[in-house]
Amino acid sequence: MGIIFDIERFAIHDGPGIRTTLFLKGCPLSCWWCHNPESISPRPQLALFEEKCIGCGRCFDACPHGVHEKLADGSRALHRERCEACSRCVQTCYAEALVMEGREISVTHAVEELRRDAPFYETSGGGITLSGGEPLRQVEFTTGVLQACKAEGFHTALDTCGYAPWTDYEKVLPFVDLVLYDFKLADSEAHVKYTGVPNELIRENLARIDARGLPIEIRIPVIPGINDGRENIEQTGQILAGMKHVRRVTLLPYHGLGETKYPRVGKTYRLNGLASPTREHMAEIAGWMQRLGLVAEAR
Repeated sequence: MGIIFDIERFAIHDGPGIRTTLFLKGCPLSCWWCHNPESISPRPQLALFEEKCIGCGRCFDACPHGVHEKLADGSRALHRERCEACSRCVQTCYAEALVMEGREISVTHAVEELRRDAPFYETSGGGITLSGGEPLRQVEFTTGVLQACKAEGFHTALDTCGYAPWTDYEKVLPFVDLVLYDFKLADSEAHVKYTGVPNELIRENLARIDARGLPIEIRIPVIPGINDGRENIEQTGQILAGMKHVRRVTLLPYHGLGETKYPRVGKTYRLNGLASPTREHMAEIAGWMQRLGLVAEAR
């Protein structure tokens, strides 16, 4: 069994062709710019869309754990620490202001969902992608899904942050055709500051995957003022230029579309108001990478 929070069909940016991407819950990183904060916790969690709430009060009566409290002034207090993800309040909320982010699913059911889009994989040269969160936080489920999809003849891609034990990679890589590998910062201290973890393990795993001969696409989120400076880009490029099987470096411009998600799951966004990098700067960064012999493109 695994816990997922989304299935995206007709995905065209998660590997070649038309793909279906399965998003798994749980991530060891806490990147300041994460646009899927609902993916960080490994467990299902309650999300509140306050703009949808019509004040009917049904959730106050439905919850057996006192998660929803009506205050004297008529406002709501949400005690997330009491939530056991029973979904009773969600089931009574016909305004859909309450949503449970994350649901349990079996390998068999997941593959059935992915199989529905098989005709699109065949005609476009696509396949399935496991993303997150970090799929290796649920390594047994991830291995089961990938193995079953390979048995179906589907092209498989693993989208990973690189921060997992190598023993976990050894379990999944035999069933992976393409690795989409996130790389944020070259400097480990800066990596700790902005993601919560150092990058030595990430670099070691990248080198080991490269040594296995698997094709790798590097994905770099470009965050203004954090990792878009020439020094970091060139240091990153020098690391990647030493890999034999890095086919492409894709530069992903920062966007703030996930900002509104944070209060819904009880989190605080740390980059409020940050502007996206300009197209000109993205092209400049791609040029710095290309001069190091890398195939780099800005999305």
